[in-house]
Amino acid sequence: MDFQIVGFSSGKSFQRMLTKAEAPQPNSTFPHPAFFLLTGIPGLEGAQAWLTRVFGPMYLLALLGNGTMLAVVQEDSTLHQPMFLLLATLAAADLGLAISTAPGLLAVLWLGPRPIPYAACLVQMFFVHALTAVESGVLLAMACDHAVGRPLHPILVTKAHVGYTALALVLKAVAIVVPFPLLVASEHFRAKTTDRAYCAHMAMELVVGTTRADNLYGLALSLAMSGVAILGITGSYGFTAHTLLRLPTKEARAKAFGTCSSHICAILAFYVPGLFSSLTHHFGHHTVPKPMHILLSNIYLLLPLALNPLIGARTKQIGDELLETFTFGKKKKKF
Repeated sequence: MDFQIVGFSSGKSFQRMLTKAEAPQPNSTFPHPAFFLLTGIPGLEGAQAWLTRVFGPMYLLALLGNGTMLAVVQEDSTLHQPMFLLLATLAAADLGLAISTAPGLLAVLWLGPRPIPYAACLVQMFFVHALTAVESGVLLAMACDHAVGRPLHPILVTKAHVGYTALALVLKAVAIVVPFPLLVASEHFRAKTTDRAYCAHMAMELVVGTTRADNLYGLALSLAMSGVAILGITGSYGFTAHTLLRLPTKEARAKAFGTCSSHICAILAFYVPGLFSSLTHHFGHHTVPKPMHILLSNIYLLLPLALNPLIGARTKQIGDELLETFTFGKKKKKF
């Protein structure tokens, strides 16, 4: 979902719009500007085209990998188990996040400053935070599920349970994220140009007056999405470690750990860059250079989307299905 304005991408009209947006307007505020101008990564303008050679393949991998994951799980009825249905839910959230943000991000890095309509910016901001909240919730659900993190006591035992869990995660994400773009929509802006490649935290940089409410809600949002999930995942894996150590044979312990290792990799890919980006955003203004922070936020957006399909393919069942599909092996009849 690319939010570029047709007709702004080239010609004199775009140049006039760019000049007007960049010109200082000392006593002007914009309650509802027609557009914001996304300029990319400040200080790295010369390297932005090169960065697209890194982010572009990550975006393609996110599209193809997550799309393939969804198709494989849907096609093979033997994969209609909680673990794989949760992986499919994670793939759907990743696919939505990639489609709603990456095309515009790559256009800014490759072609230079691009305008995005005001309403589209708020919508993109909503999808970034809501789908990230869904991803966090899915990882927590996977940690609590029998097939991944709790070898003895399954929680999600039917497809219906997984469906109810996914619906609850979506409703929770919508409920906690909707106030954020509404807070931004109520603000007045002192400028239309932001040093970003997509809309996420531009409110703190462009609003007139104090941003205390936005800061506090953004921090609360991060804690609600990540803090609670990290505590739940830590507790679940504490129980898992205790359970694994009690398994009777070395082979059983190795098999159970192999099942959990894919989920551990997904957690690390999601939370490590995410927590670092969030902490530098809220507390590292004077210690982390702004170009580094913005670059990290772009990496945090795209890296998990590209890695999650590779992590999911590490599971034996999905790996075997992919190998069978792409080598045109003989399909087993599925009922």
